[in-house]
Parts: sequence; C-alpha cells; structure tokens
Amino acid sequence: MQEVDAVSESRRPLPHDFHPPVAAFTVRSTDFDAGGTLADAQVYAGGNTSPQLSWEDAPEGTLSYAVTCYDPDAPTGSGFWHWTVFDIPAEVTELPEGAGSRDFKGLPEGAVQVRNDYGTRDFGGAAPPPGDGPHRYVFTVYAVDQEKLGPDADATPAVVGFNLRFHALGRAQVIAEYENPGE
Repeated sequence: MQEVDAVSESRRPLPHDFHPPVAAFTVRSTDFDAGGTLADAQVYAGGNTSPQLSWEDAPEGTLSYAVTCYDPDAPTGSGFWHWTVFDIPAEVTELPEGAGSRDFKGLPEGAVQVRNDYGTRDFGGAAPPPGDGPHRYVFTVYAVDQEKLGPDADATPAVVGFNLRFHALGRAQVIAEYENPGE
C-alpha cells in the first residue's frame, strides 16, 4: 500500500488550473489580506459572513461577473464549494461584506446564488476538520462574456464552473487560509 504525502495532499490544484488561460485582473478584500488568514467573520462557527470583495481592470467585453469561494484542501476528493454567485451585472465591481447572505440583500438585482456544498443557497464559511492543517479559501471573480451565464438557481457549483470554463474572459483570485486547531 502506497502512503500519500500529507504535504502534497494538502496542496491540491485550484479549480481553474484546468481551464484555458484568460486575462488576469485584480480582486481585493478589506476583510483579509491576500495570503493571510480569514477573519472569524468568514468562519462557519464564527460570523459565517461573506467577505467584502472589489475588483478592477476586467477585460474589455465583460458583460457580467461570477464569484466563487472554493476550498481545494477539503478532505473530500473534490474540494468544497463555499459560495457561487453569477449574473452579477457588468457595472458592479464590488460586493459588500455579507452579500452572500440567505436574504440576498447584498447582491445586485439579477444575480443568481446557487447552493454551496453545505446545501444552502448562501456563503458558507470556513470549517475545516480540527487538526487537518491550514486550508486555502480561493475567492475567484470571473469576467463573463454574457449577461446571463445560462444556469439557474438550481444548478450545482460544478455546472456553473462548466459554463464559466467556456465563457470566462478573465479571472481574478485572492486566497486566504484558515486552520481549525481543534480543542
């Protein structure tokens, strides 16, 4: 029986590593630093609140945006989708903290939020198993070549990702980590 190296196991590929290259643009958050640690507000057992995100310099021809949050280090074999929202109008370049709530109050009109891997239609915060080491939380903003991506609110994050593979003009990502040390 071959043993799996725990270090390489914890650094699984990012969801768009397998997509064609597209233009890069910039995304930032006032709630965490790139490469830093997620705040308690973005932890499931803490505030369970989506972070503020703003982006700039999307490629010409952008007609809408999509935003995802993905943990490639989740011990599932397929990662864990914490948030997926799309059909964000092209004139919107920021989502406020808490935009991913279940009441949709922080999302612009027309945006579609699908179920995350918790089974809820909102942002689900970081919740790695105790002692599993640091997990990366990849917040990605996609510049999309259509006003409406195609899927509806009953789609899975995988179906949304499939559509984004063919309709992304650009991608911006910011990554933060969180580790649950246990008790």
